[in-house]
Amino acid sequence: MRSFFISILVFIGLSVQAQKLKIVEKPIIWDSLRQALSVEYLKDRHGISQKTPAIRPKMVVCHWTAIPTFEKSFLAFNSSTLPNTRKELQNASQLNVSAHYLIDRDGTVYHLMPDTLLARHVIGLNYCAIGIENVGDGSANPLTEEQFRANYLLIKQLKKKYKIKYLIGHHEYTKFKDSDIWKETDPNYQTIKFDPGDEFMNKLRAKFKHLKKKP
Repeated sequence: MRSFFISILVFIGLSVQAQKLKIVEKPIIWDSLRQALSVEYLKDRHGISQKTPAIRPKMVVCHWTAIPTFEKSFLAFNSSTLPNTRKELQNASQLNVSAHYLIDRDGTVYHLMPDTLLARHVIGLNYCAIGIENVGDGSANPLTEEQFRANYLLIKQLKKKYKIKYLIGHHEYTKFKDSDIWKETDPNYQTIKFDPGDEFMNKLRAKFKHLKKKP
C-alpha cells in the first residue's frame, strides 16, 4: 500500500512538473531608436499619439517564423530597424518586426520584450496585441507538440495577467478589418499570411473556448 501511494505522489509530481512553463529572458535590442520608431509607428500606422509605445493587451496573436532555427529567428527580430530584405514593409515604417515571445522547437519560451510595449507583428492590431512567434513553418519544419504545449501554458498565464478577449493566428488578422478594434491608417496596407494555420489555432482555441477569433 505504501508503494502504491508513493507511485501516486510521483505521478502527481511529474504531472505538476509537466505543466510548468520554462521562460528564459532574452531581450532583443531596445534602444532609443527602437523606442522612437515604435512611438512613430503608433502615430502613423494606428493613429495613436502618445509619448511612449505602451500598449494595453487584449489579444494574443500566434505566428511561425518561417525560419528553421532559434538563432536565426532571434537575429531576425533583434535589430531595431528592418533589414534590406524586407522592402515590402519599409514604406510603412523602418521599425523592425518583432514579437513579445519566441518559442523554440523544444518548447522553451524566450521573452524578447515587455508585454506592454508595442511589437510590430500584426497589421492593424499591434497597439493591443501580444505576439508569440514559433520557430518553424508549415512544411519543412512544422510546429511541434512541445511548441503547442508551450503556447497553451503561456496564453493561460497571459490570460490571468491581462484582459485578453481574443486569440488568433496571424492568418486570421483581417477578420478585424471592419471592426472598431482595427486601427490602420492606410486601408490598402495588407499582407497575405498563412501562419500558423487553422489546424494549430483551432486546436489551441479549443482550450480557451471563451476567447474569440473575430470581433
